[in-house]
Amino acid sequence: MKTREEAEIILKECEDSICKQYAEIDTVALVNTEKVLTAFRDNHVAERHLKGTTGYGYGDIGRETLNAVFARVLGAEDAIASPYFASGTHALKVSLYGLLRPGDTLLSVTGAPYDTLLNVITKPGIGSLVDYGVTYRQVDLKIDGSFNYRAIEKELEKAPKIVFLTRSRGYSDRDAFSIQQLKEAITFIKARSKAIVFVDNCYGEFVETEEPTAAGADIIVGSFTKNIGGGLAPSGGYAAGRKDLIEQVAFSLTAPSLGTEIGSYAAGYQSFYQGLFLAPHVVACALKGSILFGSAFQKMGYRTIPECGKKCGDIIRSIVFEDPDKLIRFCRIIQSISPIDAYVQPEPWDMPGYNEPVIMAAGTFVGGASLELTADAPIKPPYIAYVQGGLTYEHIKLAVLRCIEEFA
Repeated sequence: MKTREEAEIILKECEDSICKQYAEIDTVALVNTEKVLTAFRDNHVAERHLKGTTGYGYGDIGRETLNAVFARVLGAEDAIASPYFASGTHALKVSLYGLLRPGDTLLSVTGAPYDTLLNVITKPGIGSLVDYGVTYRQVDLKIDGSFNYRAIEKELEKAPKIVFLTRSRGYSDRDAFSIQQLKEAITFIKARSKAIVFVDNCYGEFVETEEPTAAGADIIVGSFTKNIGGGLAPSGGYAAGRKDLIEQVAFSLTAPSLGTEIGSYAAGYQSFYQGLFLAPHVVACALKGSILFGSAFQKMGYRTIPECGKKCGDIIRSIVFEDPDKLIRFCRIIQSISPIDAYVQPEPWDMPGYNEPVIMAAGTFVGGASLELTADAPIKPPYIAYVQGGLTYEHIKLAVLRCIEEFA
């Protein structure tokens, strides 16, 4: 235990040691903010686009323009930016069901997807992809977290319909992939296959100045309650990429032949436009917070992922506790310094879709929004906490200060 004064000294030392990384993050945020502003300007976004519609939503210019803005920002031919995606998992599910047909093969080259998505793909008897005749294969990453190119090449000979890559790490202990790493893998795949390259981009938006589309991905999918929603989007997600692929996803979201021609949202689109506008800045705050958590916990003797000094591929910081009690205590600290439900004490529970009990600290304005400061973990060795987000750097800094007081 440390006093507040002792903890502040340690925190100041951490900040001084990572100021160069902060400057790099500010540069990325500036580039991405200009990209967003250009998309708004070129699509003539006006007050009328913020308003909602009812019924079928024919001619809903707010919806149509939001799709166009997201496509431009994400470097895609087309996009669906919809409040009706219930989560990132739902957006991925709708996209995969739109693109795959009975007899097709889905190949994951980044190992198994996270638990809830893996159930969507492989769990029998629930209407999963395998229930509809889709074959699933995977290539695990090497021990060091890199792509297993020899095994990938062998699987590509079997002509999969989709090659799936997860940019972030789920509940694994690897680093998230950078755009350059994704580009190398996608170039390798496209040189040997005509498969659709599909990237789960959750937690990765605006971490760099380019998205996986610039690395050659045919389609990318993400959630509005993570990076790109800017902390304001109350729900939703997106799919962006090749126009022909997005059309198929649109048929899956609504109905074949209708696609994005329908879909009203009476509440209006202001939170989605405004959230996108704020997102580069908020992601920068979250990245700075991730680096600060890493620096502080390394100084206190804990292993963190990514290692201190390495560039972040997403906004998540993994802290390895090697002790379930410390892991649970950490999550409770994060909850206790939240703006919402700070008085609540999180407990591990059997969360739907997960294979082990999970503890979640999520005192958020938007339910479960992990661009806000949150932490979660499966209760299993080596007892890794996954801390992410933070709408303001000041909030994250206060959370790190509390952790130093408790763990140093």
